[in-house]
Amino acid sequence: MDLFEYQARDVFDAHGVPVLQGLVAYTPEEAKAAAEKIGGVTVVKAQVKVGGRGKAGGVKLAKTPDEAFTAAEAILGLDIKGHVVEKVMIAQGADIDQEFYFSVLLDRANRSYLAMASVEGGMEIEQLAVEKPEALARIAVDPIRGIDAAKAEEIARAANFPEELVAKVADVFVKLYEVYNQEDATLVEVNPLVLTKGGDIVALDGKVTIDENAEFRHADHVALAEAAGGLDPLEVKAKAHDLNYVKLDGSVGIIGNGAGLVMSTLDVVAGAGEKHGGQKPANFLDIGGGASAEVMAAGLDVILGDEQVKSVFVNVFGGITSCDAVANGIVGALNTLGDAATKQIVVRIDGNNVEEGRRILAEANHSLVTVVATMDEAADKAAELAARA
Repeated sequence: MDLFEYQARDVFDAHGVPVLQGLVAYTPEEAKAAAEKIGGVTVVKAQVKVGGRGKAGGVKLAKTPDEAFTAAEAILGLDIKGHVVEKVMIAQGADIDQEFYFSVLLDRANRSYLAMASVEGGMEIEQLAVEKPEALARIAVDPIRGIDAAKAEEIARAANFPEELVAKVADVFVKLYEVYNQEDATLVEVNPLVLTKGGDIVALDGKVTIDENAEFRHADHVALAEAAGGLDPLEVKAKAHDLNYVKLDGSVGIIGNGAGLVMSTLDVVAGAGEKHGGQKPANFLDIGGGASAEVMAAGLDVILGDEQVKSVFVNVFGGITSCDAVANGIVGALNTLGDAATKQIVVRIDGNNVEEGRRILAEANHSLVTVVATMDEAADKAAELAARA
């Protein structure tokens, strides 16, 4: 579960991480009142769970409460990569001297934790990793020992922090690891972590991802998830049907059976999409190895409800799941949705009872459904249809 920035700020504050004042506003009037309460220069920041807010116009400086009102008026309702801004955070302005980067995350490949730090913060970390990999220190963290003062100083020195700042940033690294460990997070990131002109180290922007499997240990996390519509409605719908669903930023909806097949489908669609204007997968959705027609219909209902989706690729290899059940699920879902279903669906089915499945789809002869024989051809067709839409 990804937290909103204001939630991450509050979690940081609770663990002693140095942060600046920040208040949430849902209207321009509330934004003005928050700016008046904080005083001085403030920053109005869109609260959406996606990057690139600044480039999309979702972050604005306000020198007065009236400017905060105007900025909030412009940001609220803004569509940022398919996420409509419903609230903003009014953050206290900072007198920045230098910007740094720090994160600690779950390193699944090495079954460990990984800390990353750089004295070149502010820019997107993916861009920094590609353009200046030498500027990003990557230090393995033993999950048993964690990040203590000695480990924090090791990370700071590996990232080339000036010696006079090592102790200062190390203290903050330890507190950020406390957030990671005690909140059962899989990611804690600060970009930028800043040195103010007054000599303080402050976390200006935070990103926290919490492991939902640890929810039973954290009653307060339920409130975080539900706060102000914190859960994506599509994720709520998918969870209600026990579907393995993760929303992404692309335009091609993906449904498959089995995590391995779905992951392969994401890769194939991303590759095919490069030939069609950069189309990308819109989600990960695994209906499971023994999915029934009802589960298939539920998955299709979730995907078709995503406004970002321009086309859908159903990729199923029948094993425990039979292809006729998949076909019946598709036909049933489209009959139920009726005129509400408007997106083209590319279907590739193979394996158990495939001929019967194809017969069901051919007999239904639905105008939105195109059956394609191979995975590569189907991915290309789905990307093409998304580009056209």
